[in-house]
Amino acid sequence: MLYELHVGTFTTEGTFLAAIEKLDYLVDLGITGIEIMPVADFAGRRNWGYDGVLLYAPDSTYGLPDDFKRLIEAAHLRGLMVILDVVYNHFGPDGNFLPKYAPQIFTDHHKTPWGDAVNYDSEQSEVVREFIIHNALYWIEEFNLDGLRLDAVHAIKDDGPKHLLDELAERVRESATRPVHLILENESNQASRLTRNEIGEPKTYTAQWNDDMHHVLHTAATLETKGYYGDYKDDAEKLGRALAQGFAFQGEVMECIGSERGEPSAFLPPSAFVAFMQNHDQIGNRAFGERINAIASPEAVHAVAAVYLLLPQVPMLFMGEEWGSSQPFPFFCDFEGELGDLVRKGRREEFASFPEFQDPEQRERIPDPQAEETFLAGKLDWAQAKEEVHAEWLAWYRRILRVRRKEIIPFASHLGGHAAAYEVLATGAVVVRFSNTEDDMQLVLAANLSDTSNEGFPEPGESSVWQEGPEPEGRRMRPWSVRWSLLQQDKR
Repeated sequence: MLYELHVGTFTTEGTFLAAIEKLDYLVDLGITGIEIMPVADFAGRRNWGYDGVLLYAPDSTYGLPDDFKRLIEAAHLRGLMVILDVVYNHFGPDGNFLPKYAPQIFTDHHKTPWGDAVNYDSEQSEVVREFIIHNALYWIEEFNLDGLRLDAVHAIKDDGPKHLLDELAERVRESATRPVHLILENESNQASRLTRNEIGEPKTYTAQWNDDMHHVLHTAATLETKGYYGDYKDDAEKLGRALAQGFAFQGEVMECIGSERGEPSAFLPPSAFVAFMQNHDQIGNRAFGERINAIASPEAVHAVAAVYLLLPQVPMLFMGEEWGSSQPFPFFCDFEGELGDLVRKGRREEFASFPEFQDPEQRERIPDPQAEETFLAGKLDWAQAKEEVHAEWLAWYRRILRVRRKEIIPFASHLGGHAAAYEVLATGAVVVRFSNTEDDMQLVLAANLSDTSNEGFPEPGESSVWQEGPEPEGRRMRPWSVRWSLLQQDKR
């Protein structure tokens, strides 16, 4: 059970040491691992972390390197693992002096959204590859981290005989004397990077952030259809496939990008996918950084949360989600001079094509990413968790995570590939059955993620481990209702 956090906004102080004070709370909540947004040194006083320039140096705004080590050690003492986001597809736009004395760091052979690509396959690329691979080893060996999450690996360009991702994973696994988790963010949905060996261990990468899962749940709850959400709206087939097989797109054409996307993924175990209802990107890349609670009904949010939190995939919360935080998580940075002006202008122009931002005055309402108040708006207000409505959300999360730990984890630990089958009943209405051949048990999800009642669901029985929303009426389930059941399989 992962918990994504940004060190600078997780606490009022925004430091490694201050984060230690919240670890007992996370353990009590039911979290088993924290995933920390990048901490590599960046320009300015605040940043999401994806503009790092000194990859071996934790940013001083969070504290000393030894403070980071203390945070990791404190987490381990409480049974929490720690995973760190790392960025190997680009360097930040300010403060990157590497090209001054290592001009081979970039190549114009490939282009990325940030300009020339990091040089992984052109002349003198060997030293660049070593610099990056040793950075991964450095974080794991020097800081005793339990794993890394590699940002946007689809933007890592490498046409050489062995892709950087393959060599990096190989080197990490050769050097590790303990379990290490390597997680990908990969829009290409390359299931081949997540394959297992004959005893079910990851050959290279442990899991991938499952954006498809987010998109099917988000569109169901919010009815949004803009951009890539249009490829998921009212598509119960993709909902069922994402729940049962991981990826919704497994080679089909995605209209938003105009090309095929993904590889077949049913052969992978559910543990190869990290499922979430929110993360820093899906919140912060919105114009105002709104969380899902601000754009969907409480009934819808409870329903989709009940789906992903008990799913055999690996669930991940974004900080504050568990109490239904009403605070935004806006995009923020701190660049000086002309660059700062360009970032401010670019952020607002990014939304110019949206109907609600056609008016320049409306675009001016979008928070200035350079302003300190934008950063401060994203700092968690821990006092809010004790307020009545938010305390109810927190109690609900604690209950459902206890059910996950007691009922789902023992079952899911034996699941391999091709473990699930799904049935589409109507838009937003699916039944998914996960079969565990180890003890002949079956986990059944009946979900009506829509605002209308639907028929054809399995009859409710005493095997239910979680019911969200209105009680079913025989084979009929009412809007925004979810039922998880754990039952003995019929061998007839």
